[in-house]
Amino acid sequence: MDKRQLVRDAIAHRPTARVPYCIRFCDEGLETVRRLAPAATDPYAYVDNDVELVFPPWWDWHDLGADWQGMEAPRSPAKVRGTGSYPAFFDEVKRVHDTTGRYVLAALYGSHWEKAYFSRGIENFLADLAGEPEFARRLLTGIIDKNLVMLENFLTLSEVDGVLLGSDWGTQQDLIMSAATWEEMIRPGEQREYDLVHAYGKHVWVHSCGKIDKILPALVEMGVDVLNPIQPECMDLAELKARYGTQIAFWGGISTQRTLPYGTPEAVRDETRQVRGLLSRNGGYILAPAQEIQGDVPAANLQALLTTARHG
Repeated sequence: MDKRQLVRDAIAHRPTARVPYCIRFCDEGLETVRRLAPAATDPYAYVDNDVELVFPPWWDWHDLGADWQGMEAPRSPAKVRGTGSYPAFFDEVKRVHDTTGRYVLAALYGSHWEKAYFSRGIENFLADLAGEPEFARRLLTGIIDKNLVMLENFLTLSEVDGVLLGSDWGTQQDLIMSAATWEEMIRPGEQREYDLVHAYGKHVWVHSCGKIDKILPALVEMGVDVLNPIQPECMDLAELKARYGTQIAFWGGISTQRTLPYGTPEAVRDETRQVRGLLSRNGGYILAPAQEIQGDVPAANLQALLTTARHG
């Protein structure tokens, strides 16, 4: 079975010969991979994930007026510009699909809520949600309108299997806003994106850090296929699997705040096996740490994680 089908079967909660994995790194974490495999020209080739992330052309804010950083709702236009190259992206997608056999995941972190507060600063935009709701709603709707155009520019590619949309809605204690505000302000735009991705036959992957238990029923109802990162420091993995494990797949769950940086290699192996055994029961799991691996993870612990992910 090729890697692409392995991941698709896991997402569909079908039996698989092994549990697929997708382990990601920040720049400092990649340096640890290079120390483990100095002969490898590409550290991710050494990791040999079942999922490969590709990064489509997107858009960003450009030359916003000074009023966008003030406390009052801005009056000047929200100027934007596109980033990236479609020909280069299309070539990269074809290369990954044709040469690796991996599941191709188009990744768009910071696609909605974060995009909004990047324009204003998080304190100002949280205030906008409460004190200037019409402005906040217009800004969020405009972001989604732009996103839909950009998404449709690459959703026609048959080689793309899924789309990762991301916005961190939680802290490690609770949602960063009330569930009612999320429902009113965030959910409608997210639903438009999910519906478009599904219309092209792709999976919807969603990244949100933090304790987002309060909106999990909504995310299931909205059709999210894969949820990331599932932080064990603030979420109960057993409860998540019991309540939602037949309706949604999980990607993550292995502690990057405790076990990977501070545990022993044996502790890393034990937790990896435990989390995999729990979350992969009856399918629905892509093995990974809860966050990208940073430079504080010892090489021996990283090797223990990779060996366990590959071989059990």
